[in-house]
Amino acid sequence: MTDSIISTNPATGETIWEAPVGDADAEVTAARGGWAGWASQSNSYRIETMRRFANIVRGKTDEFAALISRETGKPLWEARTEVEAVVNKVDISADAYFERTPSRKKEGALSEQNALRHKPHGVLAVLGPFNFPAHLPNGHIVPALIAGNAIVFKPSEKTPAVGEFLVGCYHEAGVPENVVRLLIGGPEQGKELAGHEGIDGLLFTGSVRGGLALHQQFAPRPDKILALELGGNNPLVVWDSPDIEASAAIVVQSAYMTAGQRCTAARRLIVEEGKHEPLIEAVCKLIDRIIIGPPDADPAPFMGCVIDNKSAEAVTDGFLDLMMKGGNPIAHLRRVEDDKPFLTPGLIDVTSVEQRADEEIFGPLLQVIRVPDFGRALAEANNTRFGLSASLLSGSPDLYNRFWANIRAGIVNWNKPTNGASSASPFGGIGFSGNHRPSAYYAADYCAYPVASAEAPAVRASITVGLKDPAAEV
Repeated sequence: MTDSIISTNPATGETIWEAPVGDADAEVTAARGGWAGWASQSNSYRIETMRRFANIVRGKTDEFAALISRETGKPLWEARTEVEAVVNKVDISADAYFERTPSRKKEGALSEQNALRHKPHGVLAVLGPFNFPAHLPNGHIVPALIAGNAIVFKPSEKTPAVGEFLVGCYHEAGVPENVVRLLIGGPEQGKELAGHEGIDGLLFTGSVRGGLALHQQFAPRPDKILALELGGNNPLVVWDSPDIEASAAIVVQSAYMTAGQRCTAARRLIVEEGKHEPLIEAVCKLIDRIIIGPPDADPAPFMGCVIDNKSAEAVTDGFLDLMMKGGNPIAHLRRVEDDKPFLTPGLIDVTSVEQRADEEIFGPLLQVIRVPDFGRALAEANNTRFGLSASLLSGSPDLYNRFWANIRAGIVNWNKPTNGASSASPFGGIGFSGNHRPSAYYAADYCAYPVASAEAPAVRASITVGLKDPAAEV
């Protein structure tokens, strides 16, 4: 077992952070001890504490964004948008709490009433990903805290410094230290936390492999809430689009933003056979112009690196595997430097590849699939076990209506990127992209459970049927 976790800057290889591996049992015990006091506070108290948290993060924007950039390799401009999302999550979550988990009373006769209220689960474990190491776990933690839960948060072992910074902001805002606990560690600590008897549920954003393992682990535990937000093999269909240049820009944004390390990134570009060449040419021209570099480069890069060399090797292997199976490379995916995880955007035509693997290759790689008609385009778009995000680029409202009605995905966009999703809406998918517990605005649903109550101010009861007549017994 590793005694410490070391974090490095993937763009430079420089060590930026180190800390001892934590103890899952100790962190859960601490959170269990702090939960009751936090849950007993009023909703307004908890929300105001979260608003102080938002102000603290806002005041640390430059510092926080710089840390995210150093630890993930993403451009500084993009890291700033992540910090903005952390801040914005508070008001969105407060609105969602009152809309999705309200308290209601319906008055009846004799001052009786039927009441609906919600209670927190207790101690919730949160396992965070590396691609948005602040925004995505924060999207679980803020609504969970507003609902009155205590948290044990284990950030990805690839981005622990951001996790520590985030937790420090909660504490600075007034969230008690034993209400949000930080567990530093790798997969072993994650398994210990997920299997701990002291947690009342687990909120996970990550790979489908990890999500399936957790689903199996929690199968005999219906008493514990499990919310999974997993990956996608997302289709982007371009059909009769009147603006080729704008469509090419959306394709590039969908496939290559964050170096392709978004669960909503476009993985498959589905186009009409015989009419696709102008679009592909326009996409290639943009690919040639993409600046790839370290976060603080000048001019600012569009793409940074992927998270580490192991990930770079996996994406490169995926590209080579498609070539070996008959894929036709249009823009070669290459390592920029052998010892650093910078990749050039890859574009490959896989129309002739039989039995394509339905996998999420988590990097800047887009597969082109040519089809003869829109019916085949829909069938190809749905040809996946995933169902997170899908988008249609087309000037036809009728085609979009047909697309929306038939596509199987939790996020369905029209003339927008696949990775354009609002935190003021539910975020999640079907199939292997989740377990029907969408996050973002709908996170309130899994952070508290409903309690129905029939209430009366006095004890009043009588039984009028099914009893023997007392006079007959005399």
